Amino acid sequence: MKMSSVQKNVIIIAGETSGDAHGSRLVRAMKGKDPTLVFYGIGGEALREAGVNILMDIKELSVVGITEVFAKLPKVLDAISIIKNNLQRLSPKLIILIDFPDFNLHIASIAKKQEIPVLYYISPSIWAWRSGRIHKIKRVVDHMAVILPFEEKCYNRENIPATFVGNPLLDSFSPIEKKIEDLDDPAPVIGLLPGSRIGEIERNLPYMLASASILQQRFKNIKFLLSVAPSISQEWIETFANPYKNTCNIEIVSGDILEIFAKATMLIAVSGTVTLEAAMHGIPMVIIYRISPVSYMLGRALINVDHIGLVNIIANERVVPELIQKEASPGKIARTVGEILSNPLAFKRIQERLAFVASEMGEPGASEKTADIGLSLLKGY
Repeated sequence: MKMSSVQKNVIIIAGETSGDAHGSRLVRAMKGKDPTLVFYGIGGEALREAGVNILMDIKELSVVGITEVFAKLPKVLDAISIIKNNLQRLSPKLIILIDFPDFNLHIASIAKKQEIPVLYYISPSIWAWRSGRIHKIKRVVDHMAVILPFEEKCYNRENIPATFVGNPLLDSFSPIEKKIEDLDDPAPVIGLLPGSRIGEIERNLPYMLASASILQQRFKNIKFLLSVAPSISQEWIETFANPYKNTCNIEIVSGDILEIFAKATMLIAVSGTVTLEAAMHGIPMVIIYRISPVSYMLGRALINVDHIGLVNIIANERVVPELIQKEASPGKIARTVGEILSNPLAFKRIQERLAFVASEMGEPGASEKTADIGLSLLKGY
């Protein structure tokens, strides 16, 4: 692509499906304010549709867990090389990094040496684990645009420029009202949300499906909706689900997760940002998470919070059940879901606390606010 002398190049990096979606809204907001911006980066279909020139697709890069990164190391090194080369070729006026901290903080260090402003959108979970990363952030990031209400204070205590912009989920949020009467439905619908990364799906989906088989025996008219993230092949997901098709009423739903939110009575969800979106729609859930044993042992040594689910962290209490590692067995998952479905008072209590979590997420406009921060960094370049 031939570059105009007046265009301003920006590199944006999103390593996961959620970051790809949030980044696409940010790109559109920035281009709406300054049409001379031209974006390049690492991302997926959402960023591509927003007009970003994709240098590497996130399908090649996404990993989960501490040890799983080694399997993807050649691709990670390729991605670093691609970004380094394009820093020279494009001379970007700004780099925007979205979540994906181990990779993105390394890129931030490279950009800092070249005196390119760095905007970091969606903070690493320094409040949960590996809090020492805040010192590196202070050295290599010019501004943090954070999406959880307590994060701004964490950075301000260390004199790091940070702004709570609200949650980007609210920018495209259309609430689906869930009422306690849903429990009177003789055919409850359970959404299965196994994540958007291959590693986490491989480790969690088999347990979800096995628990669905158990629940089908207890609740004869129950139905399951299995979510397929945009970055994941439906055919691949079907290889997991097909053995259960004769014993479980399972429908595979690709693309927009709102279809599942609209129909689901409850969710079984892998821990991640999707649980916040579910909370905003008031849908009770059971959070599960399984990673490699080594990653889990290392994580336990480093984690300094009582919960892993964002819903529970924001509420500072166990609003929804968390089943981690061995606790996330098919029997335990099915039993936990069944207990909530069979207890209208517990179901209503969860809905009430989810409404509180939703109220803590700020106002719409995260993309616009972050765009303004990005443009201010561009002006100071």
